[in-house]
Amino acid sequence: MKKLCVPTVAIFILSAAPAWAQGAAEKGAAVYAAQKCATCHSIAGKGQAKGPLDGVGSKLSADELREWLVDPAAAAKKHNATRKPPMRAYASLPAADLDALVAFLASKKK
Repeated sequence: MKKLCVPTVAIFILSAAPAWAQGAAEKGAAVYAAQKCATCHSIAGKGQAKGPLDGVGSKLSADELREWLVDPAAAAKKHNATRKPPMRAYASLPAADLDALVAFLASKKK
């Protein structure tokens, strides 16, 4: 049996991660559309201009994005956000959809 050297394995693992993240972000884009997030938010000029999400992945961590989705009241309080109307919670989204939506939003970097 042929042995793989550690650098070869590391390169394989590191190259696979972006492909998975890309797939999750693509699924997240579908969740964003299905949940009608553009009613209150915009990305790249599409949607409600008062709630832009361009660059949100550079401003918030994945955990912070998840908090905004699952418990927006707590996140708004923590960040002193006063936008009206307040964001509704998406705590009942299936875990896979929530993970994909977080990946999609995290990919929105400036």
